[in-house]
Amino acid sequence: MSNVSGIIKSIQDIMRKDVGVDGDAQRISQLVWMFFLKIYDDREEELELLEDNYQSPLPEHLRWRKWAANPEGMTGDELSDFVNLQLFPTLKDKLILEGKTGQRALVIRNVFEDAYNYMKSGTLMRQVINKICEINFNNTNDRHTFGAIYELILRDLQSAVNAGEFYTPRAVTQFIVNRIDPKLADTVLDPACGTGGFLSCAIEHKRSQYVNNQKDEHILVNSIHGIEKKALPHMLCTTNMILHGIDTPTQIKHENTLGRPYKDYGNKDRVDVIITNPPFGGMEEDGIENNFPAHFRTRETADLFMALIVKLLKDHGRAAVVLPDGFLFGEGMKTRLKQELLEKCHLHTIVRLPNGVFAPYTSIKTNVLFFTKKPESEHPATQEVWYYEHPYPEGVTSYNKTKPMRFEEFEAEIAWWGD
Repeated sequence: MSNVSGIIKSIQDIMRKDVGVDGDAQRISQLVWMFFLKIYDDREEELELLEDNYQSPLPEHLRWRKWAANPEGMTGDELSDFVNLQLFPTLKDKLILEGKTGQRALVIRNVFEDAYNYMKSGTLMRQVINKICEINFNNTNDRHTFGAIYELILRDLQSAVNAGEFYTPRAVTQFIVNRIDPKLADTVLDPACGTGGFLSCAIEHKRSQYVNNQKDEHILVNSIHGIEKKALPHMLCTTNMILHGIDTPTQIKHENTLGRPYKDYGNKDRVDVIITNPPFGGMEEDGIENNFPAHFRTRETADLFMALIVKLLKDHGRAAVVLPDGFLFGEGMKTRLKQELLEKCHLHTIVRLPNGVFAPYTSIKTNVLFFTKKPESEHPATQEVWYYEHPYPEGVTSYNKTKPMRFEEFEAEIAWWGD
């Protein structure tokens, strides 16, 4: 088995020598498009065995195996010219989006439409490619190890993202999915999906609990939906979905959920389950608030998401949303939003997370709100809310990168919650 963590460290060290790669965001973006093509090629190897007459959406000379896999292959200026003048222009806007391979081609185009090759040195790029080739994504151990490394890459991304956007610790996503328990046919949406943490947890949950055959797997694949407006998290989410067995993740949209007028969302957009940690503390760009009814207008991103989440749930649909204290205790528009939530939904449980869950990125106090959409015929507003304050484990005074929150800590809540 390859030493995946050592390989990642070597790659980052090589990239630091390249004058074109400036800072964490560019290094991660560079890393991700290269890993995407390697992961895609390894997956195509499997599909060629599983499907009769499998056809790649990529022109033959642009497949990873053709230009990257040979360690003695193209390097220096020849490699740089190939990547900049052939690979990127084709993947950005020259793939064939119709016919048998159209959906797969669309996924690749969506990944590359805002991607760039930042590396200036073709020689260093060849060194990085050779390191990436040491990982085999058809090897279960390599794939599993990369999954853990992948989460570290996502955390490294924190220093490169805007205020208000935080990687949700895996322990929190696991607890939320465990309590929401999305069934096989439940449509699951994360309207601010980032790098896909909630969605990958939902896939793992459904697969372990409800998938028994190929037909079930097909239902699972079609039930997962995400929307992300920023290019790099969208690219990471798409790669994450492929690693989790969603071969053609066309349901991960690259757009702004809030950019569509509130009134334009109708019955066909409603879903059974919403699990999300919308950006909070940040402000939307001018004009976005005008997509919402006057009584919900604000530029606070999390509040706009909450207004929309209530609308997007089907009757009896279930949601869990991570929100800051400001939502619970704020006034003005927040009061109207809370009234909407309490009247149209049954807000049954609030779990208060301890300080430091999102450290060192923010010290804002956060809560997870669990609620169910009520049919219009059920008039009474929420009558009572269960409230649980999650303590630090014994001997722990804060969380950090090396000692993050663990899923096992939620055993007390799960026992208290029951079924």
